Amino acid sequence: MDAKKSIEALQFFVTGLTEGALVHKMQGQVFNAQGFEKLGQKYIDHFNEEMEWVEKFVGRILDLGGEVKFEGAKTREIISNPVEYIKADLEIQKAGVDMLYKCCESLINDPTTYDIMKAYLADEEEDLYWSQGALEMIECIGAQNWLIRQL
Repeated sequence: MDAKKSIEALQFFVTGLTEGALVHKMQGQVFNAQGFEKLGQKYIDHFNEEMEWVEKFVGRILDLGGEVKFEGAKTREIISNPVEYIKADLEIQKAGVDMLYKCCESLINDPTTYDIMKAYLADEEEDLYWSQGALEMIECIGAQNWLIRQL
């Protein structure tokens, strides 16, 4: 097992996931303020779920004897249009899932970290499918009808 490689991978996701989680929290607040309470709560809950993954990754870094870093977040646009946000988030999710597949392959010799990352990958795929389904529903019933369902 290459603990250094595992720690680097985990730290990469701690940084990226913390950034993404904070954006989801803010987006949820924006959607709540717009009256889309179901959608807003979905993203606030998503923030909480993502931070639980960050805690697992940090715990594993510490188990491996690594040092946890708080690395700066990139600037990300907060998108007030819910449909446009889902489209933008879907593109990030697609790239993230692809990256997770590659990461899991590189961690096969560290079964504990591999299992954590594999579970996280399954969770991210579920989020990806939700976004794809939401956009398919929007295409089918129209944005206004879909947004009414988010009130």
